Amino acid sequence: MSDINTKKIRCYKCRHILDIEQSTKIMRGDECPKCETYLRCCRMCLHYDPSAYNECHEPVAERILDKEKSNFCEYFVFNENKSNKEDDSDIKLSAANSLFKD
Repeated sequence: MSDINTKKIRCYKCRHILDIEQSTKIMRGDECPKCETYLRCCRMCLHYDPSAYNECHEPVAERILDKEKSNFCEYFVFNENKSNKEDDSDIKLSAANSLFKD
């Protein structure tokens, strides 16, 4: 789709491109159509950062231990850009690791 209301985003787990309109609210049960991973999870949130305290930049958010499971966090903001950045870094990391395999 080339609609301006559609964001090109990827599932954090399988990297499948998802077509999601800007007005679409990500619900707790929404899943990736390819790998059935939950989309409303910490790994898909704007506030998620593995280097931050509790792996979250939102200071008053309740601590969530499993960052890949669906949750009820009130501060969830779907991040369409983070999954693409992680995809780039994962590609570079796997390419570097393949150079040093036995």
